[in-house]
Amino acid sequence: MFTKSNFKGKEAQKAKYFSSAFSSPFANSRVAAVLLPVAAMAVLLSQCAPEQDTPAQQAAQAPATQASTAQAPVGDTQALGLGVDLDNMDRSVRPQDDFFQYVNGGWVEQNPIPADRSRWGSFDELREAAELDVLDILHDAASSDAAEGTLEQKIGDMYTAFMNAEAVEALGAQPLADELAQIDSLGSHDDLLEYWAGAAENGRMAPFGYGISQDQGQSDQYITTLGQSGLGLPDRDYYLDDSERYEEVLAQYQAHISEMFALAGLMQGEAAEEAAGRVIEVEGRIAQGHWTRVQNRDRTATYNRMSPDELMSLAPDLAWNSYLNDAGLPDINALVVRQPTYMQYVAGMFRDISVADWQHYHRYHQLRMSAPYLSEAFVEAHFDFFGRTLSGQPEMRSREKRAVDTVDSVLGFAVGQLYVEENFQAEARERMDDLVKNLLASFEVAIDELAWMTEATKEEAQAKLARLNTKIAYPDEWRDYDCLRIDADDLIGNVRRANRCEYERMMARLGQPVDREEWFMTPQTVNAYYSSTMNEIVFPAAILQPPFFNVEADDAINYGAIGAVIGHEITHAFDDQGRRSDGDGNLRDWWADLDEQQFRERADLMVAQFDAYEPIEGMNIQGALALGENIADLGGLTVSYQAWQRSLNGEPSPVIEGFSGRQRYFMGWGQIWRIAFRDEALRRQLTTGPHAPGQYRVRGALSNMPEFYEAFDVVEGDGMYRDPDVRVKIW
Repeated sequence: MFTKSNFKGKEAQKAKYFSSAFSSPFANSRVAAVLLPVAAMAVLLSQCAPEQDTPAQQAAQAPATQASTAQAPVGDTQALGLGVDLDNMDRSVRPQDDFFQYVNGGWVEQNPIPADRSRWGSFDELREAAELDVLDILHDAASSDAAEGTLEQKIGDMYTAFMNAEAVEALGAQPLADELAQIDSLGSHDDLLEYWAGAAENGRMAPFGYGISQDQGQSDQYITTLGQSGLGLPDRDYYLDDSERYEEVLAQYQAHISEMFALAGLMQGEAAEEAAGRVIEVEGRIAQGHWTRVQNRDRTATYNRMSPDELMSLAPDLAWNSYLNDAGLPDINALVVRQPTYMQYVAGMFRDISVADWQHYHRYHQLRMSAPYLSEAFVEAHFDFFGRTLSGQPEMRSREKRAVDTVDSVLGFAVGQLYVEENFQAEARERMDDLVKNLLASFEVAIDELAWMTEATKEEAQAKLARLNTKIAYPDEWRDYDCLRIDADDLIGNVRRANRCEYERMMARLGQPVDREEWFMTPQTVNAYYSSTMNEIVFPAAILQPPFFNVEADDAINYGAIGAVIGHEITHAFDDQGRRSDGDGNLRDWWADLDEQQFRERADLMVAQFDAYEPIEGMNIQGALALGENIADLGGLTVSYQAWQRSLNGEPSPVIEGFSGRQRYFMGWGQIWRIAFRDEALRRQLTTGPHAPGQYRVRGALSNMPEFYEAFDVVEGDGMYRDPDVRVKIW
């Protein structure tokens, strides 16, 4: 049943897309395949997690624990206040054995993955709902007579340009003629370096790139950050792992590149295949120098501040002064190099690759990044590999849905402004503010009660918590798009101008005060984040809906869902990486050696726990890669439970539909992670994702919580049981 108690909207139109209550997983926000490497680089190089701070308040006394009910109660309808659709459950499974299946098994059975999706879950359902709301906005804007330069005109004309398939088809690959001619003109490695310097401004691929973001060492300043890039496949493992599956992917990738060359009329047959092979060889060389995703999680190792002269000394085989000058950065006196050994590596090897092979590489990537905005043959070839092969998605999304992604990517906050005006109710923002304050108060108590943290470090932790900022629903000040001209007859031109506009906005930061009001997610994004440099947590409007936040549900459900999400983001300030920054957002080690030792002992247990999960035969979760998210899940769930208990003010929680309050709390957590993956999408998630699949976020966190054991009478021999000596206890 589609329910949107926190939102207004056109329910009848949307109801057909949903057969059950909402759900989702905190992993990836929706990202369009759009020609915006500037924005992508900003995400890569910044600490993507921003919020606002509210002072924590002292909470009331915790009540006595309640009696638990071990067996699944009987019920056949969704009860008012329960907040759980009983039809989504699988009560043939005991909650003690597999809590994910118990809460979500019915939903998984009744909700096959749509043909145009590689996965389907609670987040995806909410994203579909937000997408339909945005589509209404696009239709209205496109049919309006909005004045030139208004948000409505830009939104409407961007949508019109994307939807004009006939005009796009007639152009074929012609919009790329100038860029391809520039690649053809590259005559030397010096020319190549100049071309790379223009990558951010002109929407190009390069083996490394730069962005302007907050300085992690001095968070009141912006700094240029240089980082690795350059791969067409999702991760270095796709090139370096010699398993049969990855070899198959590389063979299919070569066929795809060859097809793109042929479609563009650049070369055919064996010549195209040979050129495609050269592209993969170039990318394979790049991959050999890439840092792993686990290495890139380390905020200390990836913060290497140096002068341009020091960069030149580090990697002298590349003319960095020329690069920075051509990139529009001639006057900077410092920059952060995220992966120093990679910069040494690429500087040493780029001249070993012929200019001709680099030209093949750049031709392909210009085609790849432009394909979604070209004729249908390019669109289909792009989807066939990146959708079907890499993600297992049988069907392409409709043109309208792809238009939503594109307009969102180009004019996200303009769309968000209209989205909030038409769909969001202030009550949800007010209720969230109260929840956040209660969670912050509970974290104050939780920090004081930590058995493994020394007193001096607790004082620092409390100081950081007190400075934590919270942003809820939407920005108080909206981003303007005055620099962007949108033409209803020029799709690729619009995308390029949007890239240039974003580039100019980014470059204008240098020398300016840090904008602490900036958001890194639009209001229509179903997700949340913590920013270490801002020391803030952010919750966009679109996540403030069932099953995450339900104004009609009992508090136990909301604390187990959105409360644990709030706690998750707060915990990121104190996870293995977030704790490396202080309350001002500066990279500083404020822990004592004993704190580090005792924390690491607990964190290692969590790494081992998730390393043992094998979602696909022969492929396990990377416990070290997912460590921060798993710490945040357990910490957020634990402290939110304490906050809910305190919110009862000593009164017992009611039994609803036979479920105790404690059971409903954990059901609130379980249902927000309902999800199903296609095999290829799951394989990709395990390779690249910092989040464990939703099933394991449920099983993993709850199997460490004594409160869960008490709520469902979990005992030794049950599937959810873990021996006490290996249970993780951090918060």
